[in-house]
Amino acid sequence: MQLALTGKTALVTGSTQGIGAAIAASLARSGARVAINGRKAETVEAAMRGILDEVPEAQLIPAAADVATEQGAAQVVEAVPDVDVLINNLGIFGAQSPLDITDDEWRRYFEVNVLAAIRLTRAYLPGMVERGWGRIQYIASDSAVVIPAEMIHYGMSKTALLAVSRGFAKEAAGTGVTINSVIAGPTHTGGVEGFVYELVDKNLPWDEAQRAFMREYRPQSLLQRLIEPEEIANLVVYLSSEQASATTGAAVRVDGGYVDSILP
Repeated sequence: MQLALTGKTALVTGSTQGIGAAIAASLARSGARVAINGRKAETVEAAMRGILDEVPEAQLIPAAADVATEQGAAQVVEAVPDVDVLINNLGIFGAQSPLDITDDEWRRYFEVNVLAAIRLTRAYLPGMVERGWGRIQYIASDSAVVIPAEMIHYGMSKTALLAVSRGFAKEAAGTGVTINSVIAGPTHTGGVEGFVYELVDKNLPWDEAQRAFMREYRPQSLLQRLIEPEEIANLVVYLSSEQASATTGAAVRVDGGYVDSILP
């Protein structure tokens, strides 16, 4: 399939590193003009240089602002007024004992992981509907379904994204705009290698180490290795394309079989 996005403008929130950066690079490789978002101008610029090294023909737009705030979201909308593809990737996570999570932390996880995505959807969906074409995605997690005991505030926020995605898909019914969530599984991102080597033999080569980690600590994974960010990006690019025109209101899994269910 030719997943050409030439002529389309995409915005990927939280795209200076990890999954977001991989998604941005893959969208650029498919021909889209991509807005790179992060809180600081210098990290956005560094991310853009990294993508250009990988995809020299990439068309990139800097969109430095904290979209978890109303002011930051407004700055991004001003920098990129019309978007055809919106990827709500921004998210925070961290382990904490459930009884120690404060009201402020509950609010922070909701505001960053959920409300930021809602705010940008409100900003960009009307234009997509008016043009009769658009793609909105929310990057969720296996934690939306398999709630981690040590991160229930994070799991809550990702579960909320599944509801938000389905609800906005109903709002966009029949308009040519598709809205989906992507359930990502355990992924090889920055810092993960150190975490893995804290738990398995430090003398093992990386491929063996991650497989040992998955067998012992994530045995429900059918892939039995960490997912590479580019593998998640592949699904996101497909869902952003014309070929995915009949997929909407869905929670699509790229979790390596981590969630032990035939449905999300």
